[in-house]
Amino acid sequence: MHPQPVNALTTAENQHVSLDAVRTMVSACIQCGTCTASCPNALEMDLTPRKMWRLVILGRLAEVMASRTFILCSDCYTCTLRCPRGLPLTTAMEALKGIAFARREARHRSSRLFYETFMQTVRRYGRIRELAFMTRYFTAMKNPMAPLRFAPLGMKLMGKGKVEMGSGKSGETPLHALFDRVAALDRTSLETAAREGHR
Repeated sequence: MHPQPVNALTTAENQHVSLDAVRTMVSACIQCGTCTASCPNALEMDLTPRKMWRLVILGRLAEVMASRTFILCSDCYTCTLRCPRGLPLTTAMEALKGIAFARREARHRSSRLFYETFMQTVRRYGRIRELAFMTRYFTAMKNPMAPLRFAPLGMKLMGKGKVEMGSGKSGETPLHALFDRVAALDRTSLETAAREGHR
């Protein structure tokens, strides 16, 4: 059985509740552009963070989901630290990733599969097992050519002993109970947000 992604949102109503939660986080944005100027990845983004926050405030979910901006966020927290309004911008970016993954947006498929297979591996072994992770990821991609793109890098890392082949020396410490608890907390948080939104 595959675990549900963290922050899974199964209905359109829940997705809009979550977008409303993100909108609340950034509603005090004054569009100063400090987040964009601070972001080390801004040049690679199709929308600047400032423009994306404007779309979130306007509730334009489809346009936000069509963007790669939140996927390219590296969680460096520079925008959050430098925001003159003290907005939790990195947390908002993570929430947008959660919405995109829950909607199973085709544009973000490879990022979603990478995240999900990474977390499945950690859940099962209590740590990252490179061989198990790579096997899961490339199987989920369903593209026989995908592993070939990474073969030169993989060979280089194996040559330096950076990729653990087989089970390794460390024992398994499954984290199923921890993951189940986090999923329960996420469900409770979504239900609370939905109830507060209907008041």
